[in-house]
Amino acid sequence: MKSLVWTKPEWMEIQETAEPEISENDVLVKVDAVGICGSELEGYLGHNSLRVPPLVMGHEFSGTIERAGSKVKGLSEGQRVVVNPLQSCGSCNVCRKGLVQLCSERSIIGIHRPGAFAEYVRVPASSLHVIPETISPYRASLTEPLACSLRAVRRAMGNHPFANVVVFGAGTIGLLSFLVARIMGASRVVVIDRNEERLKAPERLGAFGTISPARDGYIRKIKESVGPPGVDVVIDAAGYESTRQAALELINPGGTVMNIGLGVNETQIPVNVCIRSEITILGSFCYEAQDFHDALQLLIRGKIDETPWSEIRSMQDGNQAFRDLVNGNVKSAKIFLTP
Repeated sequence: MKSLVWTKPEWMEIQETAEPEISENDVLVKVDAVGICGSELEGYLGHNSLRVPPLVMGHEFSGTIERAGSKVKGLSEGQRVVVNPLQSCGSCNVCRKGLVQLCSERSIIGIHRPGAFAEYVRVPASSLHVIPETISPYRASLTEPLACSLRAVRRAMGNHPFANVVVFGAGTIGLLSFLVARIMGASRVVVIDRNEERLKAPERLGAFGTISPARDGYIRKIKESVGPPGVDVVIDAAGYESTRQAALELINPGGTVMNIGLGVNETQIPVNVCIRSEITILGSFCYEAQDFHDALQLLIRGKIDETPWSEIRSMQDGNQAFRDLVNGNVKSAKIFLTP
């Protein structure tokens, strides 16, 4: 079979690889669509220690069951599925609490084992969710990133119903966070991104406002636009020193700042300001099983439409797609690849 293999920093190539062999509890999935994740861009550049070349990445995907192992029940050839790529040990302290995403033994398809940038991928049967014919493979492939955004936003808005929300970043996670915030009843959502082209998507989708931090006085302008209620929730889907500092300038006393972006590791935070204003600072990594389920249901019901802000390319053009994303030569927020 043909696979898109990351062989070294800033280089991927199509290679002929062996079709995966499945065990009795596995399923062989024929890949229909796979999204490119922002974390994979960091891996592509060689900035992610978890990803080691040669590697077949790809963890946001949907497909069709080609073959099932001898002990697999309730699944059959030809069924369309979306895959939860996160696996955990199931028995440690955090797994017992249901926080499988925090398991020290967690593994992710496309990082710790070959992923979906290929014609076929081996998947544990327990990771599959059967999907209806009414949903496209591209929309189904959004389940994983939507689950990440859904968990972050509902935790951030849990104590702030109908809040004014600011989202840093108009990439896939930021855009999905904006859409989830609206679904959850946010009064107004403002989206911030340096790439003015990216801001066109939330503008078209009805954001209360969009603005680039390159504009003079952008924090003051946001505060003026939302008025006296101010901002009770900030979702930082970028994760840089500048966005983390700006979040604390924007947030109301008693508000919540949710960090989901992994741009940089270390940031100076004015802790005394957070104490005196009782600002809640949260982090969100990945998702729980319920988040994945709920995200899929939102997509099946058509609550989120990816077509205005995504594009489809061939796996053969995968390396160029990564280059274009790294260099900012893409107008859409999401690129899907098809084998």
